[in-house]
Amino acid sequence: MCPSDKNLYDRPVLIAPGVYWVGYQDTIYNMHSNPYLVVEGDEAVLIDGGSRPDFPVVMTKVLQTGLRIEQIRAIILHHYDPDLCGSLPNILDLLGKKSVQVLSAEANHMFIAYYLAKEHHPLLTPTEAYPEGYDLNGRTLRFYPTPYAHAPGSFITYDTRTKTLFTSDLFGSLSRKWDLYAELAPECEQCPDYEHCPNGRDYCPLPDILDFHRQVMPTARAVRMAMETIRGLDVEILAPQHGSVFARRSDIDFLCRMLAGMDRMGIDERAGG
Repeated sequence: MCPSDKNLYDRPVLIAPGVYWVGYQDTIYNMHSNPYLVVEGDEAVLIDGGSRPDFPVVMTKVLQTGLRIEQIRAIILHHYDPDLCGSLPNILDLLGKKSVQVLSAEANHMFIAYYLAKEHHPLLTPTEAYPEGYDLNGRTLRFYPTPYAHAPGSFITYDTRTKTLFTSDLFGSLSRKWDLYAELAPECEQCPDYEHCPNGRDYCPLPDILDFHRQVMPTARAVRMAMETIRGLDVEILAPQHGSVFARRSDIDFLCRMLAGMDRMGIDERAGG
């Protein structure tokens, strides 16, 4: 269930069996970044590890799960932005081993390499090498390309065990009023004006989600293609890199339809396309 005590966010939060949120709240830019840790038995994968300044916060929460740092077997990076790759050198230095994999789409490797010392370049592993999914101690993580949403090599990761979808920037938000979990009211789907809730709610997450996609995504066509991929999956939890987690199927279905129906993002807005 969704935790109600925000003091819990000072520690890792279990969002699904073996899946922890180990993120942090940014009160300056509202860039609430969400690294995740997937643990299966004595092995773990860190997803989108976060920026360099927030490395101590993220790693403290990783250790608070009871995990030993040497149990991290791979690091998944959904694209190459510093808010998720910046701490990569710190993490690799702390691991101090050559066996960990840095997993990302091959199109991202050229840029991710700039975060790495040359001796760490061999750790870069293409997700394309795992067409049937990445095996984490018997738990399968599957990778699905979502090109240009927002980078050419963007992709999403699906945990087949818990039906959790790690969506990177998709479904993200620069949330003016943040909570780890967000839920939509039943009447949101028919609401004519998300900026002025007819039911008097003091905050609606939808305007911030829409604005984020208009700013970050290069074109609505890329998002529509991504939504087609996502709607083909059996998803129970949406876990984006920014903003809030959604854990109700009705909300997930609505968000997919809403984003697929947007016709002006990025260059669409500027060019009038």
